[in-house]
Amino acid sequence: MSGVQRPGPDAIGRGAAAPPGASAGRPVVLFDLDDTLMAHREAVAAGIVRHLHERGYAADEAAAQALWHELEERHYHAYLAGELTFEQQRRARATEFARAHGDTLDDESAGVWFTTYFERYRESWALHDDVLPALAALERALPGVRFGIITNGEHDFQLAKLVRLGLEVGHPGRIEHLVASGAEGVTKPDRRIFEVAVARFASGGAVSGAAYVGDRLRTDAIGAAEAGLVGVWINRQGAPMAEPEASDAAAAGVLEIRGLAELAPLLATRLG
Repeated sequence: MSGVQRPGPDAIGRGAAAPPGASAGRPVVLFDLDDTLMAHREAVAAGIVRHLHERGYAADEAAAQALWHELEERHYHAYLAGELTFEQQRRARATEFARAHGDTLDDESAGVWFTTYFERYRESWALHDDVLPALAALERALPGVRFGIITNGEHDFQLAKLVRLGLEVGHPGRIEHLVASGAEGVTKPDRRIFEVAVARFASGGAVSGAAYVGDRLRTDAIGAAEAGLVGVWINRQGAPMAEPEASDAAAAGVLEIRGLAELAPLLATRLG
């Protein structure tokens, strides 16, 4: 664990003393979805290998997985930047991957190609092993804690993942709110999406403090901390912090964990 807590008595993440006679509120813990709760990278790797064999492409599996990951990063960020629609980024990824393996796709066939790949990816969806134990530990450490998701993506697409993974949204589900950039018109790390999420919880009851946990240092942890939440970077791969992110993370008070088992004792001291 690294980083220091950002000072400031009005920070949402730290909580503030309630005025006499007022409810102290309940803590909120928000999560990113892909590669934080859901084992997205593993599902992508398994899905593209299955699709590779079904298409009859002769390729090294590791190289194909690396190429597909690079295409996902590049085209999905083009979608987040407003340069491509959600469907366009899917078809662009399919077209480039197929071309690299000697297969030429027109726009329509690229859509069909991606739909078939997506089924293989969907069949591989799973939670990380530490998710459910971590949620239970948070419920014990922070009585009354409320859970939510903030994700860069389309609301219905991300909701489908949560349903399949057994993390239903809304009563009586464990996840109270799903805040998706596609529905809000703003993406992480813009502070507004974090503020929207906290306000949504506050509309249903006082919030005593809020934390956000995500696998991307800048997009998730620094963005949340700069919006006033406790920003937690889950660094499952043990990646080093590079500059300028390392300095920005320290200045914002970002906390680092290697797995969700570390989360409950960490947040009990910040939000308890």
